[in-house]
Amino acid sequence: MKGSKPRKWGPRSFRSKLIFISIICLIIPAVISLSIYNYLTKDMLKDQALSNANRELTIANEYVEKLLEDMLYITNFVQLDAEMNTILKEKAQNQIENETDYKSYMNDSKINKTIENITLVGEKSYVTILLKNGKSYKNYTNYDYDPSGLVHKDWLKKLNTLQGYESAWIESMPTVFKSEKENNPYQISVARTLRDGNLGIYGYVIVTIMENELNQIFGNTHGHEEMMIINSSNQILSHRNHLKIGEHFQYSEQLKENNSSNIFQISNEDYLIAEHDISFTGWKLVSLVPYKQAVNQINSIFSKVFTVQLVSFTIFLIFMASLLRTITKPIVHLGKIAEAVKRGNLAIRSRLRSRDEVGRLSESFNHMLDRVNEMIYEITDTQERKRKAELDMLQAQINPHFLFNVLNSIRMKVLGKGDQESANMISSLSKLLRMTIDKNKETITFREEIQIVLDYINIMNMRQKEQVKVEIDVHEEANTLMIPRFILQPIIENSIIHGLNKRAGTIVVSTERRENQLVIIIEDNGQGMDEASLSQLKRKINHSNCTENSHETHNKGFSSLGLSNVYERMFITFGKSFTMDIKSLPGAGTKVILTIQKGGNSDVQSNAS
Repeated sequence: MKGSKPRKWGPRSFRSKLIFISIICLIIPAVISLSIYNYLTKDMLKDQALSNANRELTIANEYVEKLLEDMLYITNFVQLDAEMNTILKEKAQNQIENETDYKSYMNDSKINKTIENITLVGEKSYVTILLKNGKSYKNYTNYDYDPSGLVHKDWLKKLNTLQGYESAWIESMPTVFKSEKENNPYQISVARTLRDGNLGIYGYVIVTIMENELNQIFGNTHGHEEMMIINSSNQILSHRNHLKIGEHFQYSEQLKENNSSNIFQISNEDYLIAEHDISFTGWKLVSLVPYKQAVNQINSIFSKVFTVQLVSFTIFLIFMASLLRTITKPIVHLGKIAEAVKRGNLAIRSRLRSRDEVGRLSESFNHMLDRVNEMIYEITDTQERKRKAELDMLQAQINPHFLFNVLNSIRMKVLGKGDQESANMISSLSKLLRMTIDKNKETITFREEIQIVLDYINIMNMRQKEQVKVEIDVHEEANTLMIPRFILQPIIENSIIHGLNKRAGTIVVSTERRENQLVIIIEDNGQGMDEASLSQLKRKINHSNCTENSHETHNKGFSSLGLSNVYERMFITFGKSFTMDIKSLPGAGTKVILTIQKGGNSDVQSNAS
């Protein structure tokens, strides 16, 4: 009983707690503010003026940075988009002679369409992609401006010294676009280099906006301040008055630190000066506020607040209980709706239509219920469309089956004429083609994979003069293992082409059981690799660097492309229970070792057979 007494001194319900906390939060600040108001009035006026100036400057700075970030987004997109860079590199390297006129036209259309798409959102910007060979892409006409003249600009030459994703910001300069000169005499640009895989520069991307878009941001501020953008040399880059662009702003040099503020006398009048650094440009956003106006406005606000506080404090105590009850009533209603949904009633809806957070919560709750019902319908519809897609896939298999039937007919005719060797080659080709096209067999048994290897070597032996022998030593447990198809074929191909150098030799495919591991070994008696080549091959496989090195082949080693593909597919299937190792010595051949840890995904794959 004694433990329950403290509850009498505090509210129990949510509404009572809210009323109690509201009264406390009202009384304590009111008493404190009335006690120290006279003592801190002077300092508060100045501090509040500084705070207001910084707040307005912060808001304007966010808009300015957003506008400049949109420009950087365009340069990032052009620099990182794989398809666009592929086309631009070909254009820059004068490889278009191998293209048809139609293909060249379609590639140019893709570039122009992409530029249009990335400039649809946000403020109007002019995008120029200038290649080293003089070709350019842009979202404006040559009549408006011919970008070929950019090659003579000093700032363009400085771009060659930039590294990676560094950007060069071109400060305010006279507008070059004919359609903008009358209304927008100045422009601001950002430029970046386009580099190929060898870090060589093959072009540039320049994004330009009108300076007027920046000073419009300053015009939208509600205070009496004047705002401007200055560079590291304190030259004005943007201002409400265009005549001041390019002039020197001497007062910025007197400010103590970044984001600091102080009062200076300009033309016999005190001004409050504040500045913020604009990130990633090296520029600063500066505001000038007449100090008297800032103080008078804040002093007037303090007087009104003091009066309203005394009056509202008394009124609030009377009506607070009833008002809080009204505020919490919709929350109670939403709780009842949620309880009904919990019981399975998805048809119920909240009828609250207020414009506050509770009203938005009610609307979101209704949308959530609508979406749940829509998803139930979509799932049903998806199942129907899935069945239709399966029928379409079955129909699409008619042509491959027709091709297999034709190959078998050819094989039978060749066999009838006594050409056993050609018939065997057609049979092996038919099996490989069927396995390649069959999309329903993502994984096959190891026994089927061995048959693929035998068919592949049979075809290769008919293509080259010297024969390659293959020896298979696989125990029965390994034959039932489910693996991704075409895992051994890339390794065998590497052994024939790089290891044996398309000459006679022997390839051994064997399996071993080591405690809880299943080991697959592919070994040839070819020319092997030295330590440097082997280390480089392992490094490429571990980093899965297929894209960057897909064009590299070595006469004295394996190709990393096929082996990286094997590693990635096996890792996706078996996860961390799979490892891959390569051993080789010059003149002693190469051995590829695939190890699968039992107890992981491998057991699942085996059971699937």
